[in-house]
Amino acid sequence: MPTFSVSTVLRNTASAAAVVAALVLAGCAAGSKAPAAVTYDFGSPVRPMVSSAAATAMPALVITDVTGNSAFDSERMYYRLNYADPLQARPYANSRWSTTPLQLLTQRFKSRIGQAGVKVLSATDASTGVPLLRIDLDDFTHTFDSTSASYGEVVLRASLFQGRMLADQRTFTRKVAAPTADAGGGARALAAATDAVAADLIVWLGSAQLPAR
Repeated sequence: MPTFSVSTVLRNTASAAAVVAALVLAGCAAGSKAPAAVTYDFGSPVRPMVSSAAATAMPALVITDVTGNSAFDSERMYYRLNYADPLQARPYANSRWSTTPLQLLTQRFKSRIGQAGVKVLSATDASTGVPLLRIDLDDFTHTFDSTSASYGEVVLRASLFQGRMLADQRTFTRKVAAPTADAGGGARALAAATDAVAADLIVWLGSAQLPAR
């Protein structure tokens, strides 16, 4: 019969325990999966824009891509807790935009202004003397005033040029209450706030006084 020293038995026992522990950890790692990220966009417009005075004021318009803070040039969705720390914008862990907010707003504004009867041209057509609209995004955040009350806020600065001359400039702000206190509610509120700003832009463009070329 083979004989074993106490030290040998202890070493074997410790090695076996280490192997079991490693297998358990590996199994947990393989079995645990991070929640799948949910992707949001603006969806289809609830109501199409109707032809407006903007189409008469400027039948054609160049709209450049929306610009803004680098935070809005990624697919992250941001929220802010005004009741805790209003100076900190926090990204949602498992929710994303389908593309960057800058691109989403560019596409939406071009679509909405086009629906109003204005012929939307690309930036390469700016040399033709067609009025040019430039938009700078200042805020695009799901903001919480309390744990249950929140809203989506869009703040931007719009500049209208005729050639190299600045014809007009205005800041637009829209807040829409979020239907739910989560990323989905924030996405819906921000989409609605974006459409509201688009409607404001169209009214403004319809009353714009362009300098003579």
